[in-house]
Order: sequence, then C-alpha cells, then structure tokens
Amino acid sequence: MPRAVAINVAANTNQPGVRGPIFSDGSFEYVPIPESEPTKREVPTYADLDLSVELPEGAKKLPVHLDPEFAEYPCCQRYTYGDPFGVKAQPLLELDKGDYVFFYATLSTAEGLEDESVESKHEWITPDWGTYIIGQFRLAREPISGEKFSGLADGEKETFANNAHVKREKFDAEVLLEGSEGESGLYEQAVPLSSSEAGVEANRIVTELSSDSGKGPWWRRPMRFDDAETRELFTVFETQDFGRCFGDEP
Repeated sequence: MPRAVAINVAANTNQPGVRGPIFSDGSFEYVPIPESEPTKREVPTYADLDLSVELPEGAKKLPVHLDPEFAEYPCCQRYTYGDPFGVKAQPLLELDKGDYVFFYATLSTAEGLEDESVESKHEWITPDWGTYIIGQFRLAREPISGEKFSGLADGEKETFANNAHVKREKFDAEVLLEGSEGESGLYEQAVPLSSSEAGVEANRIVTELSSDSGKGPWWRRPMRFDDAETRELFTVFETQDFGRCFGDEP
C-alpha cells in the first residue's frame, strides 16, 4: 500500500476572513485563499468561483490562490499543487509516484445543522468548526522540487501552467505535485479529522494513524501516514464508516 501525506489548505479566518462551510449532509464548499503575490498572468477572483459562502465585504473582487487545483473545480484544468514552505515541501518530496496526498481544511458548520428536523444531519460534524479531509491526489509522477522544475524545458512545464505558483511573477514553489486523473479529486463528502465535540480536538485518524500527536495547532501541520495506516484510512473512505475516526469498533 502506498504512503500518504496530509496537507492543510483552503480559506481560514485569517485569509480571507471566513472558512468554507460544511453542510448537514457532510457536503462542503472548497474556498481557496486569496492570492498574496503579484502574478504575471490573470488569475480568477472569488466572483469567478460562484461560491455560496458569504465573503467579507469587497472580497469577491480579490484574486484567488487556487491551489490545489482540482480539474473538476471552476477555473481549473488538471490536478496540481505547489508549496513554497519547507515544512510542507519536505514530507511531500519524500513521496513517490503512486503515493497519496490528502488535502484537509478547517470548515465552519453551516447554520441550521442543529435543527432536529434535518433528517440527513451527521452526528460527526463538529459544532462551530472542525477540520476535514476534502480531497486527494494519487501522484502521477514523483514530486518535482522547485529547483528541478526551473530547469525543465518549456514543454515539460506545460502540465503546471495553470498552477497558482507558476502564475506568480516570481516562481516560488519548493515542490510541485501532479495528481493522476483517475484517482485524484475533490470529495463530495468531507472526512472528519476533529472530534465530534470540538474543532481543536483531534480524532484517531490524527492521533493513532498519522505521525502527528494531535497536540497544539495540529490542524495546521503536515501529517505522514505509513502504508498500514494509509490502508486503514482508505477503509474509512470506502465504507464511509466514520465511527472508525473516533475509535468505534468496525
């Protein structure tokens, strides 16, 4: 079984001041962060993404840093991801072709979840906010370091032409990833990493399956999963038995 790394992505209360929502049926909205650097090519704005979440005043006109790029998401073409920070780039560069990258985000619980009349309500959705896996890549090739990417021929760089870091005036990614089309994508239903009681409390996917202790701001850190732990994680995905996330018996 391949190994995996989970990486924190998407909007938060600092950028742009609101998290993406998670709804009573476990579906959610992926909201990227705003673009913070000058770009050499035009990039989409929040208005281009047709989001339902209520953004801070004036935010709809802001350009977005659309990374990771999911082919099925507005303004995206392929499955690519880049990261400029060594703390995330290093564990990603240790992966091989065929390994997995999971993307997780903090999501705010949509209003109305506590309404007892909502038949599809899931008890595992954390009140107020929580942390959830929202998508995955299965790597189509070995991760590419920023240094190696800069030395590639123009034709070889074309796969990443729509990636947010490649569009910046100054290319700054320390790692670039390409996900395979058949086994990569944005999920239809989020997978919980927080406990069902509080967003700051990690469940057993974090504390027992990943390399992270679940102490402190664990929801910002990269997490490694060895082969056996990745196999258990896929059992959760395939069965949708989220009781396994909280230590319940299969």
